[in-house]
Amino acid sequence: MLFTDRKPKVYIETTVVSYLAARLSRNATIAARQQTTRQFWHEHADRFDFITSDAVLDEIEEGDKTLAQRRIVCCAL
Repeated sequence: MLFTDRKPKVYIETTVVSYLAARLSRNATIAARQQTTRQFWHEHADRFDFITSDAVLDEIEEGDKTLAQRRIVCCAL
């Protein structure tokens, strides 16, 4: 693979993963951020290699088990 063929690496922190996996918020501002994040992910995720830290992985495993599993799946992509 040539250098120019490589996808840019983008660091993903906990908020991004949470916006992708969470139930849609009743708070209009947060809901808009969730929708924007989901739209970007759906339309452009294939253009990047997403990376994250062990600290983020630890954080996304906390809390509600069902939502934690959804967050883990998001990071596995």
